[in-house]
Amino acid sequence: MTAALPPETLGEIAGLRRRYLLMAVSICFFDIVISMIFRIVNGGWETLWISAVPGLALLLGANWWLARRLFEPIDRFLRGEIAFEAMERRLTQLPLLTAQWVAIFAFVLYAWRNSLSWWMPGPAAALGLQGQTIADFIAVCLLLPVYYFTYTYFVISDYLANLCTFIFERYGRNLTLYFGRYATKLIVALLVVSIVPLAAIIVDLFSYTGERQQAEILVDAASSVIGLAISAYFVSRSLLRPIGVLSRAMTRVADGDLDVKVPVTSNDEVGELTARFNAMIEGLREREQLRETFGRYVDESVAATILRRQASGGGQGARSGETGEATILFSDIAGFTTIAEYLTPAELVGALNDYLETVLAPIREHGGVVHTFIGDGLFASFNMPLACEGHAVAAVRAALDIQRAVGNRTFGGEGVALATRIGVSTGPVIGGDIGAGKRMNFTLLGDTVNLAARLEELNKQYATRILVSQSTRDACGDKFPFKSLGSVAVRGRSEPVAIFSLDPNLQETSR
Repeated sequence: MTAALPPETLGEIAGLRRRYLLMAVSICFFDIVISMIFRIVNGGWETLWISAVPGLALLLGANWWLARRLFEPIDRFLRGEIAFEAMERRLTQLPLLTAQWVAIFAFVLYAWRNSLSWWMPGPAAALGLQGQTIADFIAVCLLLPVYYFTYTYFVISDYLANLCTFIFERYGRNLTLYFGRYATKLIVALLVVSIVPLAAIIVDLFSYTGERQQAEILVDAASSVIGLAISAYFVSRSLLRPIGVLSRAMTRVADGDLDVKVPVTSNDEVGELTARFNAMIEGLREREQLRETFGRYVDESVAATILRRQASGGGQGARSGETGEATILFSDIAGFTTIAEYLTPAELVGALNDYLETVLAPIREHGGVVHTFIGDGLFASFNMPLACEGHAVAAVRAALDIQRAVGNRTFGGEGVALATRIGVSTGPVIGGDIGAGKRMNFTLLGDTVNLAARLEELNKQYATRILVSQSTRDACGDKFPFKSLGSVAVRGRSEPVAIFSLDPNLQETSR
């Protein structure tokens, strides 16, 4: 599979491996700096090789070889030879494993260097190690490996952030294993930065006197300043950069950008928090897609209300029956059956969609909610489930605007003229989620709904375009030039109902 990778990708993989190896062995260069400081203070340049060669062998040679072995599973994944899951544990533990071996090499190195006075007294004296106290020996063999471990751990953690970002951007994978602990990292970093130099100097104060004491303290102080400056840089980057990435992503989400997905770049709680942030954004995207899709079949405002209710109610989307005052509007296309006979299915659907789009606009503009499409008609309400002040007036205005919009144009590619009939009624309605199981629909029930549907049908009998009930007429007052058509027996009602027509060509008498 390696041959299938483009040369630029192979070059990037080689660069990532090379950077890791350099970071892993970078402690060798710091060790050389410490040796140089020691030589500057104590002299003995002619025997520097006795100290430097073992350091190069362990911290450079052996460490380089071992680091290549540690990186091998990651390299195989990057080349497409193994799955992400097969190397994820190694990726997550890369800083810890690398730092552990560096600490072991450092312990062996300093144990050997500081034991020279026991079995090579001549070179030891030339190196300035003659007369070293047991306390200083133990402190050096413990404190320096601890520092080398800490330095390497945070250097590789900083590198890990870049590697995880590359894997995320190129392969779309993120860490899912978290072995580190942010608090532990912070405590270790603070202790090493503050205690190791102080402990080394305290040991020198109690171990030596005179010029030897001054020389030992000078070496420890100079080494600490250089080491801590470098370590502080990588410690701060390793601990703070993942938080910065997450903070910037949150800012983008707060600005309405839900296309955010950030790489998990740390193996601790911050990394886990980043993964949960990505999961949260994925849920928000799905919710937004659901709302948009839902809005294509249910009025968008109703969809948004239901989703908000689900969120605030712990996912309980069903609403029990509730009663309220509302104005109901039913519309239908006159002669639609005849029109459907001479249009192809595609032409019919195109004309109908064009028509319904035209009808929807005035309803929404005046605060109404479309509940459902019934063939070539629709059922809309004003004031339930969404509040609409002056709902009767708003519904009548919407009816007038619909008639004016429909009467002045044709629909579909074939230019079909469509006339619409509208019935409007105002009164108490019952609203609730109706359905079974997981299929629910918010709808309105009651005599007011039934009356609006009957008024729409009565337009055929009276050759009118808009019919409203007495309750709607009374709620509107003198705002519209209604024409009384007397009382009529309506199916489903025992008593006659007073009805009124409204000419869409006439203007509102007052606003």
